[in-house]
Amino acid sequence: MNSPGSQVHHLDGIRILDLFAGPGGLDVAAHFLGFKSIGIEWDRNACETRYAAGLPTIHADVSVMRESRFDEIPKSVDVLAGGPPCQSFSVAGNGAGRRALDTVKKFIHRLVDGDDEAKIDEDLHALGDSRTALVLEPLRWLLKAIETEGRDPYRAIVLEQVPAALPLWEVYAKLLRGGEGRLKGVKYEAECWELKTEQFGVPQTRTRAVLVARRPGRGAIEPLEATHLPFDLHRGKRNAAQADMLPTDSAIPGAKQRWLSMAEALDAASKLKSSPVDMSRLRTEGKMKFFVVSNYGSGGDPKNRGRRLSSEPAFTVTGKISRNKVYKSSAEYEAEKPDRFTIPESGVLQTFPHNFPWSGNDQAQQVGNAVPPRLGMHVLSRALRGNTPSDDELAAATTWPTVPRTTTDELRIIGCGDQSRCPPHSHRVPRPRRKPAP
Repeated sequence: MNSPGSQVHHLDGIRILDLFAGPGGLDVAAHFLGFKSIGIEWDRNACETRYAAGLPTIHADVSVMRESRFDEIPKSVDVLAGGPPCQSFSVAGNGAGRRALDTVKKFIHRLVDGDDEAKIDEDLHALGDSRTALVLEPLRWLLKAIETEGRDPYRAIVLEQVPAALPLWEVYAKLLRGGEGRLKGVKYEAECWELKTEQFGVPQTRTRAVLVARRPGRGAIEPLEATHLPFDLHRGKRNAAQADMLPTDSAIPGAKQRWLSMAEALDAASKLKSSPVDMSRLRTEGKMKFFVVSNYGSGGDPKNRGRRLSSEPAFTVTGKISRNKVYKSSAEYEAEKPDRFTIPESGVLQTFPHNFPWSGNDQAQQVGNAVPPRLGMHVLSRALRGNTPSDDELAAATTWPTVPRTTTDELRIIGCGDQSRCPPHSHRVPRPRRKPAP
């Protein structure tokens, strides 16, 4: 496997196209599995992280790329992946996607049946949240590949979203199996599941709806094999000692390990060479012991905000993780003297390498928007190889290779060029505020 920093021809041999690529959760997963990828991402800050990490990127709108720049995608691409923005489907969002779920299902059928796309776009716009329509983009990219001369249908498709979108993936899967209408007889084996990240070694509780599809010939797609036990979210059924009471069972062949705690993940990262993760501030008498108070209130009362112990997995890592408060003791809590997770620490809780080169602004949002790379490794490995990642691959995924500045500069040229084809106003630099006169 080549390091991203040693690639001479950055677009040679690329197999995976990552729509809505963000800072690179799926791309990081692909790298450690030995696959090259290219991402399309409209957020300039996420692009800066990707360039610094050596990840080939096109800074553009996914829809614009499909409509007018499709020929720029390398013809070596045979895997379509992506996680459309989830805000309108997320519990934390305004719910437009959930309320329109049945309507969006109809749009999926209309696309495959060959209805006028301009009319579909007009009707989608009437839903009131343009992000809801983005969940249709992977299907539109597949249809574009099928209908474009000189292009082959993707051999595999991997999509992820919040759990509320699972019914849409089920519609996708049914249509992909059927191969009717604009699919022109192109059929896939397709399955979708709800996956809990802590059951795959991610030190946080987060549930994702995942679709995996691939062209026939390799048999049915087997469900992913969880490597860790689920975490009991019901506080009434667990206590502060839960983490110490559950055995790891790692010595028993075939037994699942206990979920990974925040303390275990952060402690391991802090011990790696030249690690930016320094947990000494959260140690007491040599032991890492803290608790995290969520940014999200309960019923509007901040006192009811959830807590997680350091011996437990983190809350779902969102773009607001920098607002979570970390305390070493009840005394610090009472005195309102909180600590905060740093960006590298937040990235580790997402299973990004400890030294991943987060860049640009809004880094907490970048971290929260990403697919956890460790989960991505399990999903991509199942889709592309039909197996699970090896222990060596998972172990290697804790450290990111050094990327030369020249590589970053070259990738920025590929992604942004003269900036004329980037999303409008995305490179606008805000004017500094004038200081008031004394």
